[in-house]
Amino acid sequence: MQAPTWTTGGPLGDIDRAYDNVGAIPGAKAYPARWSEAASAFRERLAARGRARLGLPYGAGPRHAYDLFLPEGAPAGLAVFVHGGYWKAFDRSVWSHLAAGALAHGFAVAVPSYTLCPEARIAAITAEIAAFLDRASAEVAGPIHLSGHSAGGHLVTRMLCTDVALACAGRIARVVSISGVHDLRPLLATQMNQVLHLDADEARAESPILHAPRPGARLVAVAGGDELPEFRRQNLLLPTIWHGLGAETEAYEIAGTHHFSVVEGLGDPGSALTRALAGR
Repeated sequence: MQAPTWTTGGPLGDIDRAYDNVGAIPGAKAYPARWSEAASAFRERLAARGRARLGLPYGAGPRHAYDLFLPEGAPAGLAVFVHGGYWKAFDRSVWSHLAAGALAHGFAVAVPSYTLCPEARIAAITAEIAAFLDRASAEVAGPIHLSGHSAGGHLVTRMLCTDVALACAGRIARVVSISGVHDLRPLLATQMNQVLHLDADEARAESPILHAPRPGARLVAVAGGDELPEFRRQNLLLPTIWHGLGAETEAYEIAGTHHFSVVEGLGDPGSALTRALAGR
């Protein structure tokens, strides 16, 4: 894999463009509607077969809920997908179809919503995902395999950090961060921070690269080969640092995919991304 080129400096607009996937991907605005349609059809099929438990609560807030999709037969464990959207967009209903890959490998799959910025700070969202995991893990026995895309990649890697209180931490067998944002400090200079409300202290506290991984942590970091250079850099960053701190890490890119298409591999049981999540 050729390392991405990345330059520092420049006006504010440069750092905004470094994280602007919608501006960089042709036809980007068509993806959410397509995802939502596929997700709705998937939920209908699984519900008709008695294999979908929808809107399960994990807290008192209006977005503190998750959907649980069940395999045929006893689950091999619990797989999770945490959505992205820069902590300020989307909910679980857009992504249900991405459970198909892990389901085919025998996992139950949980997909949560969480409170979005600016209603919640990123630190509070991290705590919500921890609460969700403890609740969902009580429903399904066995190992826990986490995946998350973009901001979701940040949230699932935070679950491997030693500062996060998580009762089920010992069951987390692997984490797959897809186009994850692992260092939040560059976002301080972006226009999106008008919604995120990050300050320097929170950006440091919520950056997985600045935390130690839990003992025995296993991390796979995946990005699209056609991603923006900043996401390719972020993809390499956390596995490089955590490898030196004793974690088992791997980083690679999937050729021919960009920020929006790379995550779609989770819906394919035979894809490299699904195999990484399932540990096959």
